[in-house]
Amino acid sequence: MINTTHAIETKKKERFFLFSLAGIQFTHILDFMIMMPLGPEFIRVLNINTHQFGLLLSSYTFAAAIAGVFATYYIDRFERRQLLLRLYVCFIIATIACGFAQNYHMLFIARACAGAFGGILGSLVQTIVADSIPFERRGKALGTVMAAFSVSTVAGVPLSLFLANHISFLGWRAPFMFIGLISILILFIGYRYIPKISGHLHHVQEGSRFRQIYDILIAHKHARAFVFMGLIMITGFSVIPYIALFLTSNIGVANSYISLIYLCGGIATLMSSRLIGQMADKYGKVRVFRILAIVSLIPLIVTTNLVPVPLWVVLINSTSFFILISGRMIPAMAIVSQLVEPKIRGTFMSLVGSTQMLASGIASVVAGLIVTITPDGKMEHYNLVGYGAAICGLLTFWLVGYIHSDTKKA
Repeated sequence: MINTTHAIETKKKERFFLFSLAGIQFTHILDFMIMMPLGPEFIRVLNINTHQFGLLLSSYTFAAAIAGVFATYYIDRFERRQLLLRLYVCFIIATIACGFAQNYHMLFIARACAGAFGGILGSLVQTIVADSIPFERRGKALGTVMAAFSVSTVAGVPLSLFLANHISFLGWRAPFMFIGLISILILFIGYRYIPKISGHLHHVQEGSRFRQIYDILIAHKHARAFVFMGLIMITGFSVIPYIALFLTSNIGVANSYISLIYLCGGIATLMSSRLIGQMADKYGKVRVFRILAIVSLIPLIVTTNLVPVPLWVVLINSTSFFILISGRMIPAMAIVSQLVEPKIRGTFMSLVGSTQMLASGIASVVAGLIVTITPDGKMEHYNLVGYGAAICGLLTFWLVGYIHSDTKKA
Protein backbone atom coordinates (compact mmCIF):
# COMPACT_ATOMS: atom_id res chain seq x y z
CA MET A 1 0.00 0.00 0.00
CA ILE A 2 2.83 2.36 0.91
CA ASN A 3 4.66 1.51 -2.32
CA THR A 4 1.49 2.16 -4.33
CA THR A 5 0.95 5.53 -2.64
CA HIS A 6 4.60 6.45 -3.25
CA ALA A 7 4.32 5.45 -6.92
CA ILE A 8 1.20 7.61 -7.37
CA GLU A 9 2.90 10.55 -5.64
CA THR A 10 6.00 10.13 -7.81
CA LYS A 11 3.88 10.00 -10.97
CA LYS A 12 2.03 13.15 -9.89
CA LYS A 13 5.30 14.98 -9.27
CA GLU A 14 6.65 13.90 -12.67
CA ARG A 15 3.45 15.11 -14.34
CA PHE A 16 3.76 18.57 -12.77
CA PHE A 17 7.50 18.56 -13.51
CA LEU A 18 6.84 17.95 -17.22
CA PHE A 19 3.96 20.44 -17.16
CA SER A 20 6.34 23.10 -15.82
CA LEU A 21 8.88 22.39 -18.56
CA ALA A 22 6.12 22.38 -21.19
CA GLY A 23 4.89 25.73 -19.85
CA ILE A 24 8.36 27.26 -20.16
CA GLN A 25 8.65 25.88 -23.70
CA PHE A 26 5.17 27.19 -24.57
CA THR A 27 5.80 30.74 -23.39
CA HIS A 28 9.19 31.30 -25.01
CA ILE A 29 8.04 29.97 -28.41
CA LEU A 30 4.76 31.88 -28.14
CA ASP A 31 6.78 35.02 -27.43
CA PHE A 32 8.39 34.59 -30.85
CA MET A 33 5.24 33.62 -32.76
CA ILE A 34 3.00 36.49 -31.58
CA MET A 35 5.03 39.01 -33.56
CA MET A 36 4.17 37.65 -37.02
CA PRO A 37 0.50 38.68 -37.39
CA LEU A 38 1.02 42.11 -35.82
CA GLY A 39 3.20 43.47 -38.62
CA PRO A 40 0.69 46.05 -39.93
CA GLU A 41 0.06 47.30 -36.38
CA PHE A 42 3.78 47.71 -35.59
CA ILE A 43 4.39 49.45 -38.93
CA ARG A 44 1.55 51.89 -38.27
CA VAL A 45 2.12 52.64 -34.57
CA LEU A 46 5.94 52.71 -34.57
CA ASN A 47 6.13 54.38 -38.00
CA ILE A 48 8.54 51.80 -39.43
CA ASN A 49 8.85 50.08 -42.80
CA THR A 50 8.64 46.38 -43.71
CA HIS A 51 12.42 46.01 -43.65
CA GLN A 52 12.59 47.31 -40.06
CA PHE A 53 9.78 44.95 -39.08
CA GLY A 54 11.75 42.08 -40.60
CA LEU A 55 14.73 43.05 -38.44
CA LEU A 56 12.43 43.15 -35.43
CA LEU A 57 11.35 39.57 -36.17
CA SER A 58 14.85 38.23 -36.82
CA SER A 59 16.32 39.94 -33.72
CA TYR A 60 14.68 37.26 -31.56
CA THR A 61 15.87 34.30 -33.64
CA PHE A 62 19.45 35.42 -34.19
CA ALA A 63 19.87 36.60 -30.57
CA ALA A 64 18.70 33.14 -29.48
CA ALA A 65 21.24 31.48 -31.78
CA ILE A 66 24.14 33.65 -30.54
CA ALA A 67 23.13 33.26 -26.88
CA GLY A 68 23.00 29.48 -27.31
CA VAL A 69 26.62 29.47 -28.46
CA PHE A 70 27.73 31.65 -25.53
CA ALA A 71 25.73 29.46 -23.12
CA THR A 72 27.90 26.48 -23.98
CA TYR A 73 30.66 27.97 -21.83
CA TYR A 74 28.70 27.73 -18.56
CA ILE A 75 25.55 25.63 -19.05
CA ASP A 76 27.14 22.39 -17.76
CA ARG A 77 28.81 24.17 -14.82
CA PHE A 78 25.60 24.99 -12.94
CA GLU A 79 22.85 22.95 -11.33
CA ARG A 80 20.07 22.67 -13.93
CA ARG A 81 17.06 23.78 -11.85
CA GLN A 82 18.69 26.93 -10.49
CA LEU A 83 19.94 27.96 -13.93
CA LEU A 84 16.56 27.29 -15.59
CA LEU A 85 14.53 29.33 -13.10
CA ARG A 86 16.95 32.28 -13.10
CA LEU A 87 16.99 32.41 -16.90
CA TYR A 88 13.19 32.21 -16.91
CA VAL A 89 12.96 35.22 -14.57
CA CYS A 90 15.18 37.18 -16.99
CA PHE A 91 12.99 36.06 -19.90
CA ILE A 92 9.83 37.27 -18.11
CA ILE A 93 11.40 40.68 -17.41
CA ALA A 94 12.49 41.03 -21.06
CA THR A 95 9.03 40.05 -22.35
CA ILE A 96 7.23 42.51 -20.08
CA ALA A 97 9.77 45.16 -21.17
CA CYS A 98 8.58 44.58 -24.76
CA GLY A 99 5.09 45.58 -23.64
CA PHE A 100 6.41 48.81 -22.07
CA ALA A 101 8.68 49.77 -25.00
CA GLN A 102 8.06 53.36 -26.13
CA ASN A 103 9.75 53.26 -29.52
CA TYR A 104 11.24 50.96 -32.15
CA HIS A 105 14.76 50.89 -30.73
CA MET A 106 13.60 50.04 -27.20
CA LEU A 107 11.40 47.27 -28.59
CA PHE A 108 14.27 45.94 -30.72
CA ILE A 109 16.57 45.69 -27.68
CA ALA A 110 13.86 44.08 -25.54
CA ARG A 111 13.09 41.54 -28.29
CA ALA A 112 16.76 40.63 -28.62
CA CYS A 113 17.02 40.11 -24.84
CA ALA A 114 13.87 37.97 -24.80
CA GLY A 115 15.28 35.91 -27.69
CA ALA A 116 18.64 35.46 -25.97
CA PHE A 117 17.07 34.11 -22.77
CA GLY A 118 14.38 32.17 -24.64
CA GLY A 119 16.89 30.43 -26.88
CA ILE A 120 18.89 29.12 -23.93
CA LEU A 121 15.69 28.06 -22.15
CA GLY A 122 14.63 25.92 -25.11
CA SER A 123 17.80 23.82 -25.17
CA LEU A 124 17.98 23.67 -21.36
CA VAL A 125 14.42 22.28 -21.12
CA GLN A 126 15.30 19.48 -23.56
CA THR A 127 18.54 18.81 -21.64
CA ILE A 128 16.63 18.48 -18.36
CA VAL A 129 14.18 15.99 -19.90
CA ALA A 130 17.09 13.94 -21.24
CA ASP A 131 18.84 14.04 -17.83
CA SER A 132 15.72 13.12 -15.85
CA ILE A 133 13.71 10.64 -17.95
CA PRO A 134 15.07 7.22 -19.05
CA PHE A 135 15.49 6.74 -22.80
CA GLU A 136 12.74 4.07 -22.82
CA ARG A 137 10.14 6.65 -21.67
CA ARG A 138 11.74 9.75 -23.15
CA GLY A 139 9.56 9.81 -26.28
CA LYS A 140 6.40 10.21 -24.22
CA ALA A 141 8.01 12.83 -21.97
CA LEU A 142 9.31 14.82 -24.93
CA GLY A 143 5.87 14.44 -26.52
CA THR A 144 4.41 16.31 -23.55
CA VAL A 145 7.02 19.07 -23.75
CA MET A 146 7.00 19.29 -27.55
CA ALA A 147 3.19 19.54 -27.51
CA ALA A 148 3.71 22.97 -25.97
CA PHE A 149 6.18 23.81 -28.75
CA SER A 150 3.67 22.72 -31.40
CA VAL A 151 0.68 24.49 -29.87
CA SER A 152 2.57 27.75 -29.36
CA THR A 153 3.76 27.62 -32.97
CA VAL A 154 0.25 27.36 -34.39
CA ALA A 155 -1.72 29.17 -31.66
CA GLY A 156 0.50 32.25 -31.62
CA VAL A 157 -1.21 33.83 -34.63
CA PRO A 158 -4.87 33.67 -33.47
CA LEU A 159 -4.01 34.44 -29.84
CA SER A 160 -1.95 37.47 -30.82
CA LEU A 161 -4.69 38.86 -33.03
CA PHE A 162 -7.38 38.18 -30.43
CA LEU A 163 -5.56 39.92 -27.59
CA ALA A 164 -4.47 42.90 -29.68
CA ASN A 165 -8.00 43.41 -31.08
CA HIS A 166 -9.99 42.83 -27.89
CA ILE A 167 -7.83 44.69 -25.36
CA SER A 168 -7.89 47.91 -27.30
CA PHE A 169 -6.33 50.17 -24.64
CA LEU A 170 -3.16 48.04 -24.81
CA GLY A 171 -3.23 47.10 -28.50
CA TRP A 172 -0.01 45.36 -29.62
CA ARG A 173 1.28 45.48 -26.04
CA ALA A 174 -1.44 43.09 -24.80
CA PRO A 175 0.15 39.81 -26.03
CA PHE A 176 3.42 40.61 -24.24
CA MET A 177 1.62 41.42 -20.99
CA PHE A 178 -0.39 38.21 -21.29
CA ILE A 179 2.74 36.09 -21.75
CA GLY A 180 4.38 37.86 -18.81
CA LEU A 181 1.43 37.03 -16.52
CA ILE A 182 1.14 33.34 -17.43
CA SER A 183 4.94 33.02 -17.25
CA ILE A 184 4.86 34.18 -13.61
CA LEU A 185 2.32 31.43 -12.85
CA ILE A 186 4.48 28.81 -14.61
CA LEU A 187 7.53 30.08 -12.70
CA PHE A 188 5.72 29.40 -9.42
CA ILE A 189 4.76 25.85 -10.51
CA GLY A 190 8.31 25.21 -11.73
CA TYR A 191 9.77 26.45 -8.44
CA ARG A 192 7.65 23.88 -6.59
CA TYR A 193 7.95 20.85 -8.85
CA ILE A 194 11.23 20.99 -10.81
CA PRO A 195 13.74 18.97 -8.77
CA LYS A 196 17.42 19.67 -8.27
CA ILE A 197 19.41 18.14 -11.17
CA SER A 198 23.14 18.02 -10.53
CA GLY A 199 24.35 14.60 -11.73
CA HIS A 200 26.37 16.22 -14.51
CA LEU A 201 28.37 18.21 -11.93
CA HIS A 202 29.89 15.03 -10.49
CA HIS A 203 32.05 14.63 -13.59
CA VAL A 204 35.39 16.43 -13.42
CA GLN A 205 35.95 18.83 -16.32
CA GLU A 206 39.59 18.81 -17.31
CA GLY A 207 41.51 21.16 -19.58
CA SER A 208 40.44 24.34 -21.34
CA ARG A 209 36.69 24.94 -21.51
CA PHE A 210 37.02 26.44 -25.00
CA ARG A 211 38.87 23.32 -26.13
CA GLN A 212 36.06 21.14 -24.76
CA ILE A 213 33.43 23.16 -26.64
CA TYR A 214 35.50 23.04 -29.81
CA ASP A 215 35.84 19.26 -29.54
CA ILE A 216 32.07 18.89 -29.07
CA LEU A 217 31.42 21.16 -32.03
CA ILE A 218 33.68 19.43 -34.56
CA ALA A 219 33.10 15.78 -33.61
CA HIS A 220 31.74 14.00 -36.72
CA LYS A 221 28.73 12.47 -34.95
CA HIS A 222 27.82 15.85 -33.44
CA ALA A 223 28.22 17.64 -36.79
CA ARG A 224 25.81 15.14 -38.35
CA ALA A 225 23.31 15.86 -35.57
CA PHE A 226 23.58 19.64 -36.14
CA VAL A 227 22.98 19.20 -39.88
CA PHE A 228 20.09 16.82 -39.14
CA MET A 229 18.34 19.27 -36.79
CA GLY A 230 19.02 22.19 -39.13
CA LEU A 231 17.37 20.34 -42.05
CA ILE A 232 14.34 19.51 -39.88
CA MET A 233 13.87 23.21 -39.07
CA ILE A 234 14.40 24.30 -42.70
CA THR A 235 11.75 21.81 -43.86
CA GLY A 236 9.13 23.47 -41.65
CA PHE A 237 10.16 27.10 -41.31
CA SER A 238 10.72 27.78 -45.00
CA VAL A 239 6.99 27.08 -45.50
CA ILE A 240 5.20 28.05 -42.24
CA PRO A 241 5.78 31.86 -42.19
CA TYR A 242 4.10 32.29 -45.60
CA ILE A 243 1.08 29.97 -45.21
CA ALA A 244 -1.32 32.71 -44.11
CA LEU A 245 -0.28 35.08 -46.91
CA PHE A 246 -0.58 32.33 -49.54
CA LEU A 247 -4.01 31.22 -48.34
CA THR A 248 -5.44 34.75 -48.34
CA SER A 249 -3.85 36.03 -51.55
CA ASN A 250 -3.90 32.91 -53.76
CA ILE A 251 -6.56 30.57 -52.37
CA GLY A 252 -9.08 33.26 -51.45
CA VAL A 253 -9.41 32.32 -47.76
CA ALA A 254 -10.86 35.24 -45.79
CA ASN A 255 -8.62 36.80 -43.12
CA SER A 256 -11.24 35.94 -40.51
CA TYR A 257 -10.67 32.20 -41.14
CA ILE A 258 -6.86 32.29 -40.69
CA SER A 259 -7.27 32.13 -36.91
CA LEU A 260 -9.54 29.09 -37.31
CA ILE A 261 -6.92 27.30 -39.42
CA TYR A 262 -4.20 27.84 -36.81
CA LEU A 263 -6.56 27.02 -33.95
CA CYS A 264 -7.47 23.65 -35.50
CA GLY A 265 -3.78 22.93 -36.00
CA GLY A 266 -3.03 23.83 -32.39
CA ILE A 267 -5.73 21.61 -30.91
CA ALA A 268 -4.76 18.71 -33.19
CA THR A 269 -1.06 18.90 -32.29
CA LEU A 270 -1.90 19.10 -28.60
CA MET A 271 -3.77 15.80 -28.89
CA SER A 272 -1.31 14.09 -31.25
CA SER A 273 2.04 14.95 -29.63
CA ARG A 274 1.75 12.59 -26.65
CA LEU A 275 0.47 9.83 -28.94
CA ILE A 276 3.45 10.26 -31.26
CA GLY A 277 5.77 10.16 -28.25
CA GLN A 278 4.19 6.92 -27.02
CA MET A 279 4.46 5.38 -30.50
CA ALA A 280 8.14 6.37 -30.68
CA ASP A 281 8.79 4.59 -27.36
CA LYS A 282 6.82 1.50 -28.42
CA TYR A 283 7.80 1.01 -32.08
CA GLY A 284 11.21 2.67 -32.20
CA LYS A 285 12.14 6.32 -32.56
CA VAL A 286 13.92 5.95 -35.91
CA ARG A 287 11.01 4.05 -37.48
CA VAL A 288 8.41 6.58 -36.28
CA PHE A 289 10.57 9.51 -37.40
CA ARG A 290 11.03 8.06 -40.89
CA ILE A 291 7.31 7.43 -41.29
CA LEU A 292 6.50 11.00 -40.22
CA ALA A 293 9.27 12.45 -42.40
CA ILE A 294 7.84 10.79 -45.54
CA VAL A 295 4.12 11.21 -44.80
CA SER A 296 4.61 14.90 -43.84
CA LEU A 297 5.82 15.63 -47.38
CA ILE A 298 2.28 15.07 -48.70
CA PRO A 299 0.57 18.02 -46.93
CA LEU A 300 3.79 20.07 -47.40
CA ILE A 301 3.70 19.72 -51.19
CA VAL A 302 -0.08 20.19 -51.24
CA THR A 303 0.21 23.36 -49.12
CA THR A 304 2.72 25.00 -51.44
CA ASN A 305 0.88 23.96 -54.64
CA LEU A 306 -2.69 24.49 -53.45
CA VAL A 307 -5.34 25.87 -55.82
CA PRO A 308 -8.65 27.48 -54.82
CA VAL A 309 -10.62 24.78 -52.94
CA PRO A 310 -13.39 24.71 -50.29
CA LEU A 311 -12.40 25.75 -46.76
CA TRP A 312 -12.86 22.22 -45.36
CA VAL A 313 -10.17 20.92 -47.74
CA VAL A 314 -7.81 23.68 -46.59
CA LEU A 315 -8.52 22.81 -42.94
CA ILE A 316 -7.85 19.08 -43.40
CA ASN A 317 -4.60 19.73 -45.24
CA SER A 318 -3.30 22.46 -42.91
CA THR A 319 -4.15 20.44 -39.78
CA SER A 320 -2.35 17.39 -41.22
CA PHE A 321 0.61 19.61 -42.06
CA PHE A 322 0.93 20.95 -38.50
CA ILE A 323 0.52 17.50 -36.88
CA LEU A 324 3.12 15.79 -39.07
CA ILE A 325 5.70 18.59 -39.39
CA SER A 326 5.76 19.24 -35.64
CA GLY A 327 5.46 15.53 -34.83
CA ARG A 328 8.86 14.78 -36.42
CA MET A 329 10.57 16.78 -33.68
CA ILE A 330 9.53 14.36 -30.91
CA PRO A 331 11.44 11.23 -32.00
CA ALA A 332 14.20 13.42 -33.47
CA MET A 333 14.93 15.14 -30.14
CA ALA A 334 14.77 11.83 -28.27
CA ILE A 335 17.40 10.36 -30.63
CA VAL A 336 19.69 13.40 -30.61
CA SER A 337 19.55 13.83 -26.81
CA GLN A 338 20.95 10.31 -26.40
CA LEU A 339 23.98 11.07 -28.55
CA VAL A 340 26.16 12.43 -25.72
CA GLU A 341 26.83 11.60 -22.08
CA PRO A 342 25.24 13.72 -19.31
CA LYS A 343 28.39 15.69 -18.45
CA ILE A 344 28.39 17.49 -21.84
CA ARG A 345 24.69 17.20 -22.69
CA GLY A 346 23.87 20.79 -21.73
CA THR A 347 26.64 22.15 -23.96
CA PHE A 348 25.64 19.90 -26.84
CA MET A 349 21.90 20.66 -26.58
CA SER A 350 22.65 24.37 -26.38
CA LEU A 351 24.53 24.10 -29.68
CA VAL A 352 21.60 22.10 -31.09
CA GLY A 353 19.23 24.88 -29.99
CA SER A 354 21.41 27.52 -31.66
CA THR A 355 21.44 25.42 -34.84
CA GLN A 356 17.64 25.21 -34.77
CA MET A 357 17.18 28.94 -34.30
CA LEU A 358 19.77 29.83 -36.93
CA ALA A 359 18.31 27.37 -39.44
CA SER A 360 14.74 28.62 -38.92
CA GLY A 361 15.87 32.22 -39.38
CA ILE A 362 17.84 31.41 -42.54
CA ALA A 363 14.93 29.31 -43.89
CA SER A 364 12.42 32.16 -43.60
CA VAL A 365 14.86 34.67 -45.11
CA VAL A 366 15.75 32.43 -48.09
CA ALA A 367 12.10 31.57 -48.69
CA GLY A 368 11.33 35.29 -48.62
CA LEU A 369 13.87 35.84 -51.37
CA ILE A 370 12.34 33.08 -53.51
CA VAL A 371 8.66 34.04 -53.28
CA THR A 372 7.48 37.16 -55.06
CA ILE A 373 4.30 39.22 -54.98
CA THR A 374 2.76 40.05 -58.36
CA PRO A 375 1.09 43.41 -59.10
CA ASP A 376 -2.34 41.84 -58.52
CA GLY A 377 -1.29 40.71 -55.02
CA LYS A 378 -0.76 37.00 -55.79
CA MET A 379 2.21 35.10 -54.36
CA GLU A 380 4.44 33.29 -56.84
CA HIS A 381 7.17 30.60 -56.57
CA TYR A 382 5.85 29.24 -53.25
CA ASN A 383 5.88 25.83 -54.94
CA LEU A 384 9.67 26.11 -55.36
CA VAL A 385 9.98 26.69 -51.62
CA GLY A 386 7.91 23.54 -51.09
CA TYR A 387 10.14 21.44 -53.35
CA GLY A 388 13.26 22.68 -51.57
CA ALA A 389 11.69 21.88 -48.18
CA ALA A 390 10.75 18.39 -49.44
CA ILE A 391 14.37 17.71 -50.46
CA CYS A 392 15.51 18.72 -46.96
CA GLY A 393 12.86 16.39 -45.50
CA LEU A 394 14.15 13.48 -47.60
CA LEU A 395 17.70 14.18 -46.42
CA THR A 396 16.57 13.87 -42.78
CA PHE A 397 15.08 10.43 -43.63
CA TRP A 398 18.55 9.36 -44.78
CA LEU A 399 20.54 11.07 -42.01
CA VAL A 400 18.56 9.70 -39.07
CA GLY A 401 20.03 6.23 -39.65
CA TYR A 402 23.56 7.59 -39.14
CA ILE A 403 22.48 9.54 -36.04
CA HIS A 404 20.94 6.40 -34.54
CA SER A 405 24.12 4.41 -35.26
CA ASP A 406 26.10 7.11 -33.46
CA THR A 407 23.86 6.86 -30.36
CA LYS A 408 24.72 3.17 -30.06
CA LYS A 409 28.42 4.03 -30.06
CA ALA A 410 28.00 6.87 -27.54
